[in-house]
Amino acid sequence: MGEVAVIGLGGMGRAMARNLVRAGHRTVVWNRSAGPAEELVRDGALRAASVAEALQCPVVFSVLSDDAAFAETFLDSGVLARARPGTVHVNAATVSVELCRRAARAHAEHGVGYVAAPVFGRVAVAEAGALNVLAAGAPELLDRVQPFFDAIGSRTWRLGERPEQANTAKVLGNYLIACAIQSLGEAVSVADAAGADPEQFVELLASTLFPGPVYSGYGSMIARRRYRPAGFTAVLGRKDLHLALNAAAGQAVPLPFGELLAEVFDRTLADGRAADDWSVIAEQQPR
Repeated sequence: MGEVAVIGLGGMGRAMARNLVRAGHRTVVWNRSAGPAEELVRDGALRAASVAEALQCPVVFSVLSDDAAFAETFLDSGVLARARPGTVHVNAATVSVELCRRAARAHAEHGVGYVAAPVFGRVAVAEAGALNVLAAGAPELLDRVQPFFDAIGSRTWRLGERPEQANTAKVLGNYLIACAIQSLGEAVSVADAAGADPEQFVELLASTLFPGPVYSGYGSMIARRRYRPAGFTAVLGRKDLHLALNAAAGQAVPLPFGELLAEVFDRTLADGRAADDWSVIAEQQPR
């Protein structure tokens, strides 16, 4: 089995690290706050004292919240200069295409391999080791880290040799989920006003026209108007929507629905719903 570090132990990072431990990999963990790392140490992980120490492992996964957190931790801190030569850094977070390109250049300058590997799946899916891993990078690097992908996911999608190709696919996937949530909110509001049972209506859609976790999961939350606990918050949804808009702008391709959705998310946050699940944007529809 291999040796791997995991940096960033939010819900997704903890689940990934735990599955790496269970798969028999020597797993080193680091987190800004001590609690999550101590929890994983009890499960069999080893705790690094710093990011620089974690970067002495041959493979390092990071799961940080956004561009700013990633840049602060890896690009602006000088820590890459202290990484073990030949280390491969796998960024499993959803970050912008622009940051991904910057990160790839910075890692190459310091002799550190860089792979982008954002994932599809909520925390419960991560805990089950059933994530879909969207991977892009040099083929030889993907081969090196594939055993770790096998421990955290049910399938790895190799999307190209340029890391930003994976980030583009991820932000566009999240964009389509946001579009589905908005259309679900609209349809449920009309069905509800017409006297239909919202939960039965969603069950109908998810069982016939639109099977799968997006319509069944988010549709149920919308029908019941229950947006906590949040699997993915509205503020993060707004962040990812803007990542998709920026990626499209970089290709000179308009996203008309995306521009409308940006207004919906802005109103949602202005209503104080930032910490609710991002399906709460459906509440912008009158019911």
